[in-house]
Order: sequence, then C-alpha cells, then structure tokens
Amino acid sequence: MESLMALSCPPCASTSLSPIQLSSSSIPTTAASAASRRHLAAFQSPSHLFSNSLSSRIHAIEKKKKNPNKARIFLPHLVASMEVEESYIMIKPDGVQRGLVGEIISRFEKKGFKLKGLKLFECPKELAEVCFLSTGFRNFGYSVHVEIEDCVVLKRALQGSELQAFLSQLISYITSGPVVCMAWEGVGVVASARKLIGATNPLQAEPGTIRGDLAVQTGRNVVHGSDSPENGKREIALWFKEGELTDWTPVQAPWLIE
Repeated sequence: MESLMALSCPPCASTSLSPIQLSSSSIPTTAASAASRRHLAAFQSPSHLFSNSLSSRIHAIEKKKKNPNKARIFLPHLVASMEVEESYIMIKPDGVQRGLVGEIISRFEKKGFKLKGLKLFECPKELAEVCFLSTGFRNFGYSVHVEIEDCVVLKRALQGSELQAFLSQLISYITSGPVVCMAWEGVGVVASARKLIGATNPLQAEPGTIRGDLAVQTGRNVVHGSDSPENGKREIALWFKEGELTDWTPVQAPWLIE
C-alpha cells in the first residue's frame, strides 16, 4: 500500500547485491511456512497476478541500485470504470488513534458504496511483510506482487539497500496499533475511492478529500486504498478470512443506480 510514498530515504548503500541463483529449493518449505500460509487469511495457491519471476525481481533491485536517481512512479492515472468493483480500504493506526474511524467510513457511505466487510485488526508482522514488500517495489518503480514464500529470499537480497530502510519503517508503522479493515463494493469504486482519499502527500491533497481535510504528513496519512481493481481483490483476500464478507442489497440501491 502506498502509505509512505514520499518519505525521504538515505542514499543507497554502496555495496551491490550479490547475484542469487534461485531454484525450487531456494524457498523454504518448513512446517512454519505452511502454518504461515494458513494464518494469512485467504492466501491460496500462487497467484496468477504475478508476471515476473523472483529472480527477475532481484535483478531489478540490482539494476535500481546502480541507477538510484531514476524517476519513481507509483500510481497510474486511474479512470473510473462502469463495472462493479471491490476495493480494500484500511484506516491506518494514526487514523484509529485519532478517532477518525466514523468520519472516514461516512465518506464512503455517503458516496453510495456498499460495505461488505469491516473489522478492527492487529496486523501481524508476517502479513505486513507480504503486503508491503509489494508496495515497496512499486514505490521504487516496479509493478510486482510478492508471494509468502518470496519474503525470506527478498529480505535477504534487500539487506543494506534503500528499499530495506523504507520497508522497515513502513512495517513498523502499520503494526504499531490496530487498523480498521474494510471491503467496499460499487461501480468504479477503486478510482472513485482514491479520489475521495486524496493525494498521498496530504499537503498536496485537495480540500474535501480525506487526506486533504484530516492529515498533514505523508507518514501519517490516515488511510489506504487499493490502486487497481486487481489489487482490490488481492488485498481483500489477504486481510479478510473466508466468511468475513457479507453480500447484501441496500434498500437505497434503486436510488443510486438506474
């Protein structure tokens, strides 16, 4: 999730990553890792969303460290679709601690989106690593997702890098207190939700947006929202277990959509 995108990180370490040869035996398959799979909500078999191999991702890290000044692009320009979508929205620890839960939920309710899942949750470090390794890569210009079994190899490859420092701070932040997990459904909900949330840097967010009204610093920007329909489905599956979502029809539905 793009929560700390504008954080300034120290320059990359001068040492480069040593090449890593990967095989099916590179990834541990212990009882602990199997238990981790069961613990992390609905993480099933390897996702079809992955387009790059783990070795190519590590090669990308190596290339990035040789060219640290490359422009960073995180989010594409989102255009709301006319399709019914799902988006994962999370109120971060700072939003919960500041008592903003009701205020933020009301923004999405008033817009007319349907709430399908809601819970107060303490995020374990293992889940944070799976979620935010992907976020960290996207913040540094790579569009990839990370599987549970990738984490050990990737964390080893990232040691001493600029990305490792960014991820360590992000994971500490998101596990520092309870978060509120939400699954929302609606026509064009992904792009529309991001407009409701506002720019990553609250000082650049428009007045009337959540971040524009309720936050002042990127590192405390109170809320996360999925950046694509595909990530919306993936994040909901990560943060909600089977049976925690409710499919229902609001009585106001005919007054929202023809």
